[in-house]
Amino acid sequence: MSTMAKKIASGISVIMLMCLCSLFAKAEVKLPRLISDGMILQREVPTKIWGWASKNETVIIKFQGQSYKTKADKQGNWTIELPAQLAGGPFSMEINNIVLKDILFGDVWVCSGQSNMELPIRRTLDLYKDEAQQASNDKIRLFHVPLHYNFQEAEIDMKGGEWKSVTPENILDFSAVAYFFAKELHEKYQIPIGLLRTAVGGSPAEAWLSEAALKRDYPNYLEETRLYTPTYVDSVKNADWEKSQDWQNELNAKEKGTSYWNQTDWDVSDWNTISLPGYWADKGLDNHCGSIWFRKDIEVPASMTGKDAILRLGCIVDSDSAFVNGKFVGTITYQYPPRIYTIPAGLLKEGKNNITIRVVSNSAQGGFVEDKPYQIIADNQSIDLTGDWFYKVGAEIKSPASQTTFQYKPMGLFNGMISPLLNYSVKGVIWYQGESNAGRAEEYKTLFPNLINDWRAQWNNPQLPFIYVQLANFMKTQKAPIESGWAELREAQRQTLSLPYTGMAVAIDLGEWNDIHPLNKKDVGHRLSLEAQRVAYNETNITSNGPLLDNAVTEGNSIILTFSSTGSGLYANNLLEGFAIAGSDKQFVWANAAVIAHNKVRVWNNRITNPQVVRYAWADNPAGANLKNKEGLPASPFTTEK
Repeated sequence: MSTMAKKIASGISVIMLMCLCSLFAKAEVKLPRLISDGMILQREVPTKIWGWASKNETVIIKFQGQSYKTKADKQGNWTIELPAQLAGGPFSMEINNIVLKDILFGDVWVCSGQSNMELPIRRTLDLYKDEAQQASNDKIRLFHVPLHYNFQEAEIDMKGGEWKSVTPENILDFSAVAYFFAKELHEKYQIPIGLLRTAVGGSPAEAWLSEAALKRDYPNYLEETRLYTPTYVDSVKNADWEKSQDWQNELNAKEKGTSYWNQTDWDVSDWNTISLPGYWADKGLDNHCGSIWFRKDIEVPASMTGKDAILRLGCIVDSDSAFVNGKFVGTITYQYPPRIYTIPAGLLKEGKNNITIRVVSNSAQGGFVEDKPYQIIADNQSIDLTGDWFYKVGAEIKSPASQTTFQYKPMGLFNGMISPLLNYSVKGVIWYQGESNAGRAEEYKTLFPNLINDWRAQWNNPQLPFIYVQLANFMKTQKAPIESGWAELREAQRQTLSLPYTGMAVAIDLGEWNDIHPLNKKDVGHRLSLEAQRVAYNETNITSNGPLLDNAVTEGNSIILTFSSTGSGLYANNLLEGFAIAGSDKQFVWANAAVIAHNKVRVWNNRITNPQVVRYAWADNPAGANLKNKEGLPASPFTTEK
């Protein structure tokens, strides 16, 4: 073959190769993160499978012996709707050259809200350690939607995420509320349960509203979002980061204790003493922003040495670094998580040992949270760490500049974390949120129902079940009736039950006064499940919630309350507490209350001769409020004031 012929042949080969590469490239189909191995698809409704490809590309799905075909549009989008399927699996599915495996059909629940929905099982191991270690259920699976916000457009996919089933390893990252909710539904109905966990700690409700909802109902919020261009967001985040670094650098420069005050035998003769736990302001210590070091010597018996031990330091505001006998054993950089640090075998010794903690307070409101565990534990032995500690200020500086938290801004989380889910058919929504809207209850009375209606419109399902948790009890109890932002928010949540296909899990007996993240998530999941059984599964023969105020009528110097959701009747075998009553002056005093029928309660106070309003459990932490039905489910807080 001549040289020229060889060149021509070589050129033809290159062209053919390029054509083949182009053909193969064209044949590639891209799927959203949700459409992946291990997914659980919603049973008994048409199933939408979607994705992207080259313009006009043919897409073929092969499933259960059938083929389904379509073409991508000019933008490369394609959708194929499969016929409804019964619960079951596992199945496989072919989409062009992609093979998806281990697919189940069951019920899919969106699990959204803020930190109490986000809270993972690993944070609740004080209650559920044994259960977590034994957990194994391939029919309960969770997809964790990564944190992402967008103010310019609604996202069509997520930045990450995968389906994970329940194993002792995986369950540690499952939402605790969502897991116990799913576990109960699976046990009752024996179908797979899929969980789409899309929650962000601290997020207010408006962050989860769509642009359409803002445009219709909240133009002021929509106008606010116009400020958040990518350039602006990046510039603010960079400036915040620089301020944070400057604050940290100043703290480090002024710090006197680093590398010294954690040493085992450091001289503390010039240190002061303080009794812990507690907050600075309650202990006679000036409000302090910066670092304070704490030291305590303890006696350790020989029986606790030679093995791993656990150091429990309750919760600390704001961050801490812990040392045992001069060795660093752990740190937490923000206030909420429990401090549970491992002391390696060999570090504890028989006799005198030292515990040192460096605490950094960002807001001059620092301290050790009361009524939490402070101890060293080894096997079945423990050493109490409460009581007197030595302390000394390491550095004192001004509070850091406030940070802009863009994930809390209107619409951002909807665009980033709800919009990518909208093609995915779901059974319903469970929602745990409201703490960040406390203090704005009047707005929440419309904001929350608007959110529910917005999501129903976005999913094109006006009957989408929406089951939510009412705020739990929190903060210190009060001796007299008071005004309460948390009670007002609970009332807004109660009133939202006027929307059809909603349910509410009351949690005023499941909280902790000193922790906005109470550990008891199992009972919360149980009560959500009961309401889901009523609303989403049409169970008519169960008592799914506690007493709900129906109406109030004044009779003489009393107000007679009538309740629905009383089940077998109001529980009458106790002295009712938690009721307050007022006349026209709206000055509330504690009231007497008595069950007078299976669904009626009489409320009175002999000093109030013309009663106008009754409140029940109207406090941040309504401790002692005990109205319930015979099934043991607590009544929702309420006010009779219109």
